[in-house]
Amino acid sequence: MNFNPQSFLGLGGAGAPPASLPHATTFSPFLFLAVFALLALIFALTPLAIAWLWARAFSPRRSGPVKNATYECGLEARSTGWVQFQPEYYLYGIIFLIFDVESIFLLPFAAAFKGLPLGACVAMLIFILLLAEGLVWVWAKGLLAWK
Repeated sequence: MNFNPQSFLGLGGAGAPPASLPHATTFSPFLFLAVFALLALIFALTPLAIAWLWARAFSPRRSGPVKNATYECGLEARSTGWVQFQPEYYLYGIIFLIFDVESIFLLPFAAAFKGLPLGACVAMLIFILLLAEGLVWVWAKGLLAWK
């Protein structure tokens, strides 16, 4: 059975109009999409408008030393801008994310393994081989060796 919003709301559509609405108007099915799009726009913009009005009402209007001061955990900022950064931490994090996502994709495959066709098993085998190739490449480049 197909759901027809026009007949459900008594606005015409399939069949004759209800007895209580002798001159029912037929609306375009795109009207419902337009109404939902308008409601979504209002739902998204209302919090932004409230935040903007709140900021205009309660924020200081002019810049000053207190407003422009750097604040972090109650401590004054140090003048040293350069921080020694070791990119190995970044590489370890990215490699961890790659293989963590692999395990997320393997879990549903393992749960439905017996009911899957051969094509799905071949696709998962290719996926695992590509990730194994990535692991071999990372290992060969020496990115897993802590310096």
